[in-house]
Amino acid sequence: MAVVVVTGGTAGVGRATAVHFAKEGYDVAVIARGEEGLSETLAELQGVGVRAAAFSADVADAVQMTRTADSIEAEFGPVSVWINSAMCTIMSPFEEVDASEYKRVTDVTYLGAVNGTREALRIMKARNEGTIVQIGSALAYRSIPLQSAYCGAKAAIRGFTDALRCELIHQRSAIRLTMVHLPGTNTPQFSWARNKLGHPARPVAPVYQPEAIAKAIFNAACKAPREMWVGKATVQSILGNYIFPQWLDSMLAKKAWSGQMERSAYLTPHSDNLFMPVEGLHQSRGRFSEEAKESVMSLNSATPVRIACAVASLGALILFKKYQRRRKRN
Repeated sequence: MAVVVVTGGTAGVGRATAVHFAKEGYDVAVIARGEEGLSETLAELQGVGVRAAAFSADVADAVQMTRTADSIEAEFGPVSVWINSAMCTIMSPFEEVDASEYKRVTDVTYLGAVNGTREALRIMKARNEGTIVQIGSALAYRSIPLQSAYCGAKAAIRGFTDALRCELIHQRSAIRLTMVHLPGTNTPQFSWARNKLGHPARPVAPVYQPEAIAKAIFNAACKAPREMWVGKATVQSILGNYIFPQWLDSMLAKKAWSGQMERSAYLTPHSDNLFMPVEGLHQSRGRFSEEAKESVMSLNSATPVRIACAVASLGALILFKKYQRRRKRN
């Protein structure tokens, strides 16, 4: 039986992905910090009828991750797919984020993926097979205000993954490496992220249900494209950033600031999961189901790159013709 490991697998996209793989017949191991979330997720996975296990570990701790990877292989046998989904964020202007908060987002979101990848490679290398999936974001290409730590971490994962991919090619490794870039998703993170905005946080629209995202991640794990871009807004953000980044700077400065807040309500004190796990919110979906879409389109990155080249060429041709007409008038 194939085995999948999902870090951050007790809530949001991670949990939805773990459940989707279970429904596809995979045995599932989830890694997270909170015991309550692990227990609840384990019960859901076992209800599907597959072997499942939950492991308590902080992905930012390399020693804990080594110990956990060894335990997973000892209990399940060879790991087929390893998914690095663990993350945390802080919603705040950069000047209001202190050094320890910034470091924690980086340690979990970026170094957590590095630590997970290291362990995945270690246990897959002897067999020279397996697939590693990095959960990225449109924000890895096109950053937005109020999440500088998270945007920086996702961009760092992309840089790290590109470098590692080259190394695997050089080594003629059969281990597959793919990165899936996500749009705004209806997860609990907006209810438990550290928030200094004064208003409840929300994802930038359009918003998708985590189950739709999980299906895209499963497809990426099966096909292992270089990158998978999920959602029309993700494709538009990435391609747009290639073509007119300065215009996006101005547009996002206006729209993405207020677009990440629920202006109709004021923030009430609540626990956040930056340094300690939060119990009671471990589920796949967040509070935005009324607007969240149930399906999402996905594109292999090779396809939109060709489209981008065509669009850029067309744009250059239009500008050239305008220049010629202007010269004739003069």
